[in-house]
Amino acid sequence: MALLDHLPRHLFTSRGWGLLAAGTLSLLCAQVMGRRDLLGLGVLLVVLPLIALAGIRLVKPRFRVYREFSPATVETASATTVRLAVARTGPEAGRIIMEERLPSRFGESPAFRFPSRSASGGTSRYEYRLRSGKRGQFTIGPVTAEFTDPFGLSLHRHTIDDGDTLTVTPAAVELPVTGLAGARGNDGITATRIRANPSDDDVMTREYRHGDPMRRVHWPATARHGALMVRQEESVTTPEATIILDQRFGAHSSGFGSVFSGSGDDGNDLVTSDTFEWAVTAAMSVSAHLSERNYSLRFLDAAGDPAFHRSPSAPEPDCEEYSGAAGLQSIAESLAAIQLSGPHHLRREQHDTSLREHSGGSESGQSVFDDRLIDKLAAHRMRGPVLAVLGRISLAEARALAPAAGYAANAFAIVITDRPAESSEVLEALRLGGWRAVSVDAATSLPAAWTYFDEGDATLAAAAADVRRGAEVTR
Repeated sequence: MALLDHLPRHLFTSRGWGLLAAGTLSLLCAQVMGRRDLLGLGVLLVVLPLIALAGIRLVKPRFRVYREFSPATVETASATTVRLAVARTGPEAGRIIMEERLPSRFGESPAFRFPSRSASGGTSRYEYRLRSGKRGQFTIGPVTAEFTDPFGLSLHRHTIDDGDTLTVTPAAVELPVTGLAGARGNDGITATRIRANPSDDDVMTREYRHGDPMRRVHWPATARHGALMVRQEESVTTPEATIILDQRFGAHSSGFGSVFSGSGDDGNDLVTSDTFEWAVTAAMSVSAHLSERNYSLRFLDAAGDPAFHRSPSAPEPDCEEYSGAAGLQSIAESLAAIQLSGPHHLRREQHDTSLREHSGGSESGQSVFDDRLIDKLAAHRMRGPVLAVLGRISLAEARALAPAAGYAANAFAIVITDRPAESSEVLEALRLGGWRAVSVDAATSLPAAWTYFDEGDATLAAAAADVRRGAEVTR
């Protein structure tokens, strides 16, 4: 048995190797003793496993695999149920052991026998649960089948499907109610009634806005008001909020070893950092908070492009505007695999990169917080709040972003950095432009940072004290 343990297990079973060994021994004895009966027995014992091996590779059993996730997308730290249905479509085979290959973060891959005890109609059904502590997209599967010939002499393992993708979205943190909604109120509904003098058809009108189709212009009302007026079909409009998500590699790569990339053995790790993960959670939480209040949302990056146009998990990469439950689900899926973009510097180069950024340079060569972003905000002037979720930015970048506050009903900025105490000049530049700005690190409580916009520094100071106390208790 010790010798069999060192033989390849992907060709023959223990029985097959035993027959080969017995056949070889018989052939040697036949050669020494000159016995024809031993020669015939030896040939038979050697040929049988080889025929079984050839047959199992030429006549492979075929299967169909159906895989379902419930729910189809799952939040981090929540569980999803994987349901497998395996049906045979090819010839019968002997004993079959199947295994569902999983990324290493999910633990040991489940194995099962086919057919199952509860098989019906030629289809066997299996079920197991998965949970991931990190967001991302993970390939679940493929299913591999290891089967034997009817005599149990040879083995063959092959893949019977391609696997399916499981999307793990960031979980939203519940945020307290603050004054972010501003003049529009916290209910997310704004009545906009602009009525002209009574006319023959008593049409409700409002002032023309950029982008309104000319066919809706109400010319009699335009003549009476001396300004372009359009027909107002609805008396209630949905408030809007714009979220700027800074996803530049350089903005989130400060600190030794703070950025990690896709080097895991499952190939699913993202280019991200602790500060960027905080930013992603903040974006998800704010989106859920505002969506509950009937806000429509716009997502932009630091250059004014659609925020998710580089996210491999985005259902609509070029989309900027989201509304309702479907829009919130699309945001969650888009944030699932979003990662840092721009040049990926080695750690020894990060210090030089930091110096270039603080002197006003841009490591990525891409213009940020410039006219493109300002034009996007100006197109929706004063229609709702703007929230900028930023990484480490330079003073020059803060001064470039500062005027953007003038296009928002309220402007909020959260700067996530390893050293919040060093961001005083950046925060001051933003505040001079009209932003309500706060600097936090990855250990800061998101609800505390959110509450800051109403209660000021006392909230963050108390939260920081709680974190320090928790660290002391741990030590």
